[in-house]
Amino acid sequence: MVKRFLSYVEIKTKITSTFAFLLTVALLLYMEQKINWGLTLLFFAGMFMFDLTTTAINNYIDTKNNHQILQFKRRNAFIIICILFLISLILGLALAVMTDAVVLVTGGLCFLCGIFYTYGPVPISRQPLGEVLSGLFYGLLIPFIILYINMPEGTFLTYELSFSTVSLELKVAPILSLLLFSVIPFATTANIMLANNICDLEKDILVKRHTLPYYIGRKALYLHAALYYATYVAVIAMVMLKILHPICLLALVTLIPVQKNLNVFFKKQDKATTFMTAIMNYIIIVGVNTALIFISAALS
Repeated sequence: MVKRFLSYVEIKTKITSTFAFLLTVALLLYMEQKINWGLTLLFFAGMFMFDLTTTAINNYIDTKNNHQILQFKRRNAFIIICILFLISLILGLALAVMTDAVVLVTGGLCFLCGIFYTYGPVPISRQPLGEVLSGLFYGLLIPFIILYINMPEGTFLTYELSFSTVSLELKVAPILSLLLFSVIPFATTANIMLANNICDLEKDILVKRHTLPYYIGRKALYLHAALYYATYVAVIAMVMLKILHPICLLALVTLIPVQKNLNVFFKKQDKATTFMTAIMNYIIIVGVNTALIFISAALS
């Protein structure tokens, strides 16, 4: 039962949300920012449960369309989706009540994106937007929400809501720093989906699933490589801007195994044999950067 459930929600794929969380917590510690562990762990629980929900929805719909075997009877599989969604919704709403409207809106966007990734008349997964949106929500919004609920009020923005006016003031420098920091989880997360879509291109065309590689063809491989290189540029820039400790430059060494995996993927794009290079590169890049930022926090 447990084994089937873990297979249904593809527990092994939860590295994207978990690593994005750990990477951001490491940054907070390095910045010597006091962490509200109650709110932070509440967010993690809601985020993780919703990550399970979106994967379950994806498998539920895909197995129906592709006539593949589901881990549970369809009625039980649907009930599991409802339970996971309800738990994540309750946790998300609790966090919003304990914080403010910004968390409610950004969290709501995450919920909508997750649901309509597979569900709906034109799912996101069948459009050339999957890479951008997965990178955006895992790579930008997760770090933003974690930083927002832990940093002093007004760090990123201030707003005022009334019946007559809505005003919003963005703080440019902190937001630019956030965007630069988000390059690492954004690019590596987007690349997992990009590699998946490159490998599935021929099958996707047969079922009229027009993902990004369908539109840009061979250029998708060069985009795949460019996204990885962007993470190294971001690390160098953050060290120069003193957002990260100089020790984080050691992450540049990971370019050696990452490039090796890239070379393998460039030669052959196969779901069974070479797709795992994208997972490996994610773990190498995000894992090493997370470890180095934690070390930086210990040294500061």
